[in-house]
Amino acid sequence: MATLEPGTLPPEAPRLRAEVRAFLAARSFTPRCDSWLTGADPAFSRALGERGWLGMTLPERYGGHGRSPLERFVVIEELLAAGAPVAAHWIADRQTGPSILANGSEEQKRRFLPAIARGECFFAIGMSEPDSGSDLASVRTRAERVDGGWLLRGTKVWTSGAHLAHAILVLARSEPSGTDRHAGLSQFIVPLPAEGVTIRPIRGLSGDHHFNEVVFDEVFVPGDLLLGTPGDGWRQVTAELAYERSGPERLLSTFLLVRLLHERASGPAARRAVGALTARLWALRQASLAVAGALAASETAGVRAPSDTGPPPPSIEAALVKDLGTRFEREVIDVVREHVQLEPDPGAADPLVRALAEAVVQAPGFTLRGGTNEILRGIVARGLGVR
Repeated sequence: MATLEPGTLPPEAPRLRAEVRAFLAARSFTPRCDSWLTGADPAFSRALGERGWLGMTLPERYGGHGRSPLERFVVIEELLAAGAPVAAHWIADRQTGPSILANGSEEQKRRFLPAIARGECFFAIGMSEPDSGSDLASVRTRAERVDGGWLLRGTKVWTSGAHLAHAILVLARSEPSGTDRHAGLSQFIVPLPAEGVTIRPIRGLSGDHHFNEVVFDEVFVPGDLLLGTPGDGWRQVTAELAYERSGPERLLSTFLLVRLLHERASGPAARRAVGALTARLWALRQASLAVAGALAASETAGVRAPSDTGPPPPSIEAALVKDLGTRFEREVIDVVREHVQLEPDPGAADPLVRALAEAVVQAPGFTLRGGTNEILRGIVARGLGVR
């Protein structure tokens, strides 16, 4: 593939964008804010798989399509802008598939990757824990070696989509950390449902269910479902986070409100507000697109095995995009409420009133999920050598 300037898309992008828009126009769904987290429709996910729009960056030998992260960027940008119901497959497609590709055994790749690309295997991520916040190095879930595998004990919280997932990728402490808190962590693939795994809903302000508490009580994990090598979990997780923190979903959770405000804007003040939001969004999009280009430059889209060479994952840049993008998403809500005098109502027929309600109840999580803004700023500061 020819080298592209940062922040630019490949020549095939316009045609691909038109194909996605035509697909969306032919499907019936209710657009919603934060659709990548709250809008789950397994049938819609399978339809995307049939079109070749899941597992796009995975190699063809594993059921993928061998396309670039920039082409994938075009597809997910259109899906998010439309508020399409993509939550069911989101985590598997965004980060678990590339992580298994980079770190998994041949058996794991052939077992999970084709199913992810078909939209038939959804993953949850078991990282966050009670009282741990964004400090993943403090995880207390334990993995004990036993005959033939491992026993998992512990609890994960804020686990998006676990009630729909076919498997969960769990970060656990497999050996003492010693003086290095990041040592001794490993990742395990746990197929669901499984004996000893209990999934309990954590309902949001509106009663919606997409978060979960997941308890592991003496859960046996066969040795062949350890992802990578024991003790390498921290490196694997931090590589995954470059994917998790930099994508268009960190900018577009409230894009539906921007579009609806544009349609309703009356008077110079409202039009100026729409213009200001659009300008900021475009700048953030260019930053997100530049990170996607950096991921494309890595040999396996930024989640490389330890023996690989080449550009490192753009973790600092991804943290910066996530910090700025999620703050923007929250500010969109304030701008809309300032210029449209409507009360949020999740049951309203008016799409703006309904979308505003969806955004308001989801907004507290924007700057928390994927790492709090304070943690992200610490990552940036350390990367710049000022901390």
